[in-house]
Amino acid sequence: MKHSEHEGVDGARGEYVTEFRPTPGMVFLIGGGPGAADLITLRGLKALEAADVILTDHLGPSSVLDELIDTTDKQVVDVSKLPYGRKVSQEKTNEMLVDFAREGKIVARLKGGDPFVFGRGFEEVQVLTQAGISVHVIPGVTSAISVPAAAGVPITQRGLVHSFTVISGHLPPGHEKSLNDWAALACTGGTLAVIMGVKNAPAIAASLIANGRPETTPVALIEEGTTDRQRSFRCQLGELGSVIEANGVRPPAVYVIGEVAGL
Repeated sequence: MKHSEHEGVDGARGEYVTEFRPTPGMVFLIGGGPGAADLITLRGLKALEAADVILTDHLGPSSVLDELIDTTDKQVVDVSKLPYGRKVSQEKTNEMLVDFAREGKIVARLKGGDPFVFGRGFEEVQVLTQAGISVHVIPGVTSAISVPAAAGVPITQRGLVHSFTVISGHLPPGHEKSLNDWAALACTGGTLAVIMGVKNAPAIAASLIANGRPETTPVALIEEGTTDRQRSFRCQLGELGSVIEANGVRPPAVYVIGEVAGL
């Protein structure tokens, strides 16, 4: 299979490897899935087993890593970025990935969900290939679709909705750095799946309603989806903020806005 190559600043050539081939000095960028340990892919599990070093986030199966593989001969490093809590900077994580790979170790970078869905995965690919390091990306099951499914909510339904949009809610509507067109999102007619949006849910709901989405639009809210701590709530869009507050909902959580949430 073919792969693309990028020229590093020091002249080194880093490979974006498309085939699975554990080799000393390479990095596996693994999507761990939405939370449950057994929702990681078989290829992701094989990469963890082959790794000498594993850099983990707090999402996905990281908290139950010992249930997946024998970690006694592996170095496990927590590089979590907890919402509104402790965090390891992305720059530090990048530095560790490069350093471990240059030591000749097989490195597994375990992320929650899919590494290319709001996971900063491609940023890490760029850093690694520019440093002359081979990297193989292993897709994961994204929480935006799988968590609603685990609660019985389809993202699409024949005859009801023909599109869905996955939205990062980490910035509220009106924020100077927000790249979302909330007025357009309110009028899509499709399902909206919001991740990283617990804190800003009241502002998001208010913006959607102000731009034409009916306040009676069904919403499904799922906290800690696919895990044994999963909780689900159904409400209307106008009630979303109060439901989150009344039930003490905290990240990670996904909410689905649209007619499918009322099925």
